Amino acid sequence: MEETITSKTTVEIRPPVTNIGVIGWMRANLFNGWFNSILTLAMLYLCWQTIPTFIDWAFINANWVTTSDQCKASDGACWSVVTSNIRFILFGFYPHDLQWRPLLAVVILVGLLIYSQNRNHWKKSLGYIWMTGLFVMGLLLKGGLFGLESVESNNWGGLPLTLLLSVFGLTAAYPVGIILALGRQTKMPIIKSFCVVYIELIRGVPLISLLFMSSVVFPLFLPEGMTVNKILRAQVAIILFTAAYIAEVVRGGLQGINRGQYEAAESLGLSYFQTMRLIILPQALKIVIPPSVSILISAFKDTSLVVIIALYDLLKTTQTTLTDPKWMGFSAEAYIFVALIYFVCCFFMSNYSRRLEKELDTGL
Repeated sequence: MEETITSKTTVEIRPPVTNIGVIGWMRANLFNGWFNSILTLAMLYLCWQTIPTFIDWAFINANWVTTSDQCKASDGACWSVVTSNIRFILFGFYPHDLQWRPLLAVVILVGLLIYSQNRNHWKKSLGYIWMTGLFVMGLLLKGGLFGLESVESNNWGGLPLTLLLSVFGLTAAYPVGIILALGRQTKMPIIKSFCVVYIELIRGVPLISLLFMSSVVFPLFLPEGMTVNKILRAQVAIILFTAAYIAEVVRGGLQGINRGQYEAAESLGLSYFQTMRLIILPQALKIVIPPSVSILISAFKDTSLVVIIALYDLLKTTQTTLTDPKWMGFSAEAYIFVALIYFVCCFFMSNYSRRLEKELDTGL
């Protein structure tokens, strides 16, 4: 009899409605004190005042495929500045009738990045796939073989150039940064001194100064009549700059490895390179995934600084579009479009890093 009464009582007694579900969450997180309550109400009022206005401007009264005169007569956003100039924004001065080539190159690059996200594909064959893909991309952009019309690199621009500088710059900077971190940890005084001076010197100057040096100062030291492609010079500057920051992050990971790992490797008779490749670096690089990705995301956004040396990346082509008298005054719409592209790229980098952390998490 007592068991029946107890079970019946247990079923009938439930937590208060104000402590569970949506109401409980709001009470615990948004209205759990007078200060948080005032702050929540203030934010709700701010959203009420701004969000409907923005939706009305950006979507309801927006102009999507209209002339500039129609945009000026409207109170809504003029997305026509993007749709009417989309080919120049994305591909710059690349010949109009050949723009399918950089488009195909971008598709190949994105496909390679998506395919490489799966750790099951991290095999020797992946390197050959990338080498083939890079050759095809270079052939599409440059031309000159297999009946493809040659296009000078001065005409490369827009989204392909941005992805070229960022993807290859970040890919090359990471191994260089690892080498610099190992060099700074070594007991060889000459190598250690060189790495320390390099890292501190590069970290002590802004990227803009390196880009200026690569564009203006570096050519002065070349023999007369010899030139180096401007895109290549900017690419090298980005690699050298990013590698210095990666080196310090990796060095922090190396210092976080317990001394017992080194001693265990020595007891197994492993050489220095075997110890680093098989034991130390895999653990150190796993530890520093979050800060490494933060630096890579920052470096990806910093590639937009190449506008100062007259490289027509995505930001520069957008700025050039806005110098057209027809489209002056619509910079907000154009820059929102560019910002969305950068956001999508950075979001996928961040999302992949979180997924990689979970896959490599050993629970230690």
